[in-house]
Amino acid sequence: MNVTILTEAARIIRAGGIVAYPTEFCYGLGCDPRRHDTIRRLLRIKRRSRDQGLILIAARLSQVHNYIDLTATEALARARRDWPGPVTWLLPALPGITPWLRGCHQTLAIRITAHAGAAALCRYARTALVSTSANRHGRPPCRSAAAVRREMGNDLDYVLDGRLGGLARATEIRDAVTGAVVRTG
Repeated sequence: MNVTILTEAARIIRAGGIVAYPTEFCYGLGCDPRRHDTIRRLLRIKRRSRDQGLILIAARLSQVHNYIDLTATEALARARRDWPGPVTWLLPALPGITPWLRGCHQTLAIRITAHAGAAALCRYARTALVSTSANRHGRPPCRSAAAVRREMGNDLDYVLDGRLGGLARATEIRDAVTGAVVRTG
């Protein structure tokens, strides 16, 4: 990805904006997970309930240290075997993590992404990102920048053009404590 567009997308995220960007399977909508006002806006755009919770993606584990219980060593070790990669793990959230991120759960969905563009965006933004599929709730996820612009472009602050990661379906979600598959993708 072009450094200029990554820098601009990261600037918008740090300023409280919402950016669409390519991920492993589809376009995602991302924002700074510390900005509750922006998370609320993102959920309104998607028409999605706060109760479901959201995924955080990161370029490296240190970007999510302030969100997960690092003393859950077995769960963390299970997740680390798949990272970076296209598996999202539900890890015990730190006490006090906002329901705007974790929904009605005591866990937080985390993925250390191997998608080069998404990882670069996390590095340029200097933070993990809220990551949810670019679509209105109940509709299929957008798989191109053009589709994102058609479906929700006016509601977003930036659409980052790039290549998808080549997965045929959404990333798998697993419970890091039990190892159980929660979503098969």
